[in-house]
Amino acid sequence: MKRDYATELDFLKSALTLENPLMPTENFLAWMDEKKKAVKVDIEQIRFSEMDHWGFAADSNLRHSSGKFFSIEGIEIDTSWGNVNQWSQPIINQPEIGFLGIITKKINGILHFLMQAKIEPGNINFVQLSPTLQATKSNYTKVHKGRAPLYLEYFRGEKSGQTRVLLDQLQSEQGARFLKKRNRNIIIEVAGDIEVYDNFCWLTLGQIKEALRYDNIINMDTRTVISGIPIGSYPTEVIRLYETLLSTEKNYPTSLLTSFLDEERSLHRIEEIISWITRQKSEYELEVKSIPLKEVQRWVRDDMAIYHEDQKYFSVIPVRATISNREVTSWTQPLVKSAQEGIIAFIIKKIKGVYHFLVQAKLEAGNFDIVELAPTVQCLTGNYRESNGPPFIHNVLNAPPEQVRYDTLQSEEGGRFYREQNRNIIVEVNEDFPLEVPSNYMWITLNQLNTFIMFNNYLNIQARSLLSSISFT
Repeated sequence: MKRDYATELDFLKSALTLENPLMPTENFLAWMDEKKKAVKVDIEQIRFSEMDHWGFAADSNLRHSSGKFFSIEGIEIDTSWGNVNQWSQPIINQPEIGFLGIITKKINGILHFLMQAKIEPGNINFVQLSPTLQATKSNYTKVHKGRAPLYLEYFRGEKSGQTRVLLDQLQSEQGARFLKKRNRNIIIEVAGDIEVYDNFCWLTLGQIKEALRYDNIINMDTRTVISGIPIGSYPTEVIRLYETLLSTEKNYPTSLLTSFLDEERSLHRIEEIISWITRQKSEYELEVKSIPLKEVQRWVRDDMAIYHEDQKYFSVIPVRATISNREVTSWTQPLVKSAQEGIIAFIIKKIKGVYHFLVQAKLEAGNFDIVELAPTVQCLTGNYRESNGPPFIHNVLNAPPEQVRYDTLQSEEGGRFYREQNRNIIVEVNEDFPLEVPSNYMWITLNQLNTFIMFNNYLNIQARSLLSSISFT
């Protein structure tokens, strides 16, 4: 694949830029607060029998009357991975591929991103910063009988003569909640003037990453799109020259940038990592069978929810949403409600002078290709509270403050999940932390992780979300 050095440099310059006369960061935070106050939002939990256009079909699956949007179905899993080899569960089936798209434009020589203050019914604080376009196929084909989303024409090819594609990837959604769901993550650049509608603003990539230091401001869809942005790869001798010119003493952001740019100083070659992933996919079996929702074992359905008999994992609840500035202002839908908060964490360690991230190959029922690369610790339903917990959880929870490099609460996608947030953490371990790790874990540099993001179904959405927080300022 031919590299676009100019685009990589444009992305890097934007990531290093915090000054924005159009929307200074302090103004942006106030602007977001104003948007929250300006819109009327009412999210009410109702009964399934009160839902409009939604109902349980003859096979007991929960569907929209149009047959579009998504459905809540049952699956039965048989796998050789992990301690539990068979189970059944509800899952979201949404086979259509949606758009997660960002328009960019050079302003004073710096690439700016056109971002939207968007309300989703499940958002924990209602308004969060989303991509320019965030739409399922059912939305943008107007199955809901409402307006088409703004800026759609820029992503459907109608403005192809006025745009340039900078990034275009298919990326997976949550494998434990969605059945083989993917979205098109796309960034385009416009050269001419473009109208900026209400609820939209221009920000640099550096400002977006700065906002990721706050709880629940940047939504999941923005995080997955910016996680795939390439900023270049260079030989070690070039990186060392850059470090010398920048600073005599490397600080944490500089060291992260080194891990992103250096293509040579890695514990494992890309070929070794590909072989390791292939071995994981070959070693484990995953058989997923669709079953009627009523046949899912140990799950209960009443008129208020679908839930596990032990009140674990998650439930499915019906809600009525009224949001004054949406394409459709009032509707009903199911949302997935997590039983507990979770933790998503990377352990990082300097190896050969470069930060490496401890990544696991993780199997989830809805994965396209058996396993995807996940953070060191990923437990979305609170099972870290159990006596043993997943590997490395105690290294994360018991890390001294000086080793915690990042620690915020970030929301899951509010269009399908009800007020779900997870603690996102990056912990740097000492030199004595062992390089030897379990067979489904591997040390990988940021440069290598970004290489894998370029291709479909390698990094899961939790890994991409946490990597999006990596800042170089």
